[in-house]
Amino acid sequence: MKKTILAISLLSVIFMGSFTYGNLNYEASTVLAKPSNPEVQTENKDITDTTKETIYITNINNIEGQLEIQADDIEWFEGKAADEALVKNEPNAGIDYAPDGYYIVNDDPSTYELKVAPDAEVLVQIYDRTGQPEDIDINWNEKISLEKFIALYNQKDNLDMSQFPYHVTVQDGEVIQIVQQYIP
Repeated sequence: MKKTILAISLLSVIFMGSFTYGNLNYEASTVLAKPSNPEVQTENKDITDTTKETIYITNINNIEGQLEIQADDIEWFEGKAADEALVKNEPNAGIDYAPDGYYIVNDDPSTYELKVAPDAEVLVQIYDRTGQPEDIDINWNEKISLEKFIALYNQKDNLDMSQFPYHVTVQDGEVIQIVQQYIP
């Protein structure tokens, strides 16, 4: 009886550990569901190609009803990785840490177009809500409409949205999510 209880307890711990730790790092997991050989076609219609990119948005265009952003790929580093990137890229800076805890590398300022899905989700951290500089405040991951984001991007009076990095999720060739990265 004790062996049965011990075996069941052990299996429960293994099962719960697999369930918990297998899903714990979901946000950082790779979401690619693409065949390793692109020439091999499958019958599964649920397979999608999803990637996350960190970019500057240098322009937003509406071309014949299709919204496109001009994207400039960047590398975004935080914490210890930011410190290491700063020391590597700027060895004569006189400091060995990223003062604000982040560091951006933009070795190639060339841009490319990314199509934006009409129902793309937009999450921002800070923007000009009222037109008054004193009212600009942080509200983490505030969901706004794509139309509002375009209007804010084109308005440069108090806060220039083009100066922020963005993390975009691209699925099947279209941006489905835009997340503004706050920078102090």
